[in-house]
Amino acid sequence: MKLALKIDVDTLRGTREGVPRLIELLQRHEAQATFLFSLGPDHTGRAIKRVLRPGFLSKVSRTSVLSHYGFKQLLYGTVLPGPDIGLGCAHVLRAVRDAGYEVGIHTWDHVKWQDGVAGADAQWTLRQMQLARERFERIFGEPARTHGAAGWQMNLHAYRLTQRLGFLYCSDARGSRPFIPVLNAEIVACPQLPTTLPTLDELIGIDGVDTGNVADHVLALSADPGPCGHVYTLHAELEGGKLASAFEQLLAGWRKQGYELLSLRQYFEALDLKTLPRHEIVDAAIPGRSGTVSLQGREFLAQLAAAA
Repeated sequence: MKLALKIDVDTLRGTREGVPRLIELLQRHEAQATFLFSLGPDHTGRAIKRVLRPGFLSKVSRTSVLSHYGFKQLLYGTVLPGPDIGLGCAHVLRAVRDAGYEVGIHTWDHVKWQDGVAGADAQWTLRQMQLARERFERIFGEPARTHGAAGWQMNLHAYRLTQRLGFLYCSDARGSRPFIPVLNAEIVACPQLPTTLPTLDELIGIDGVDTGNVADHVLALSADPGPCGHVYTLHAELEGGKLASAFEQLLAGWRKQGYELLSLRQYFEALDLKTLPRHEIVDAAIPGRSGTVSLQGREFLAQLAAAA
């Protein structure tokens, strides 16, 4: 039984404070993971533009955004200039790699990508991905081999670029098992390793789930390994901050369930690529998250409906 840990690092605070704490927890439990970094400006404050998105205010109130991100963080890109994460924290990023963890690209500008990519054209999409790719190479001295989109937000051009820019595998979607993405009958030859379990912020505050029992809830969902184990996405700002104890419960619980805790690279290398199914990508809503996300087509939508 295999479970890959994908760590999205969205902000300056998450990079400086959350990442070192997560490394400590991972080392304590002898777990591997993949860290995906935001490499450009931190414009967290601009997320306020999502206020009219269905479900956004509800999610903010449920998950105590201010307590997790901090007041100053929520001003970046509005009242305060957005600090450059890649320039200011290159030593932190390299320390993750030097500690033996896989590193990859999350995005250049997290808020800009999450709020803009759905309606973006090919030129805008290429520019954003190239900025992140070039910064990654300057920091690490080698090209990135994996990408995980901010907020699971993608478009046709971005999926095409996962192939064109040389990624070996990506984790840009939500779904039930690894697959080859298909968009408008076009096959994209870059395997997707989708997030298969809900995130803590999607669960807390719904149906009696709180910070004290959210780990038990996730462990109940992961008790069934499904066809290929699981990919779990966590956030440096949450599990590396006030939800660290919940994450530690998850690490211990997954070990008891018999899981190997792997990086995306290790998870990918254990797959038989010849047997990966092809699945159409769709954009749809999922419980606990505002707006829509990139999904593994009809199979995953059917599972969501069955679980509702």
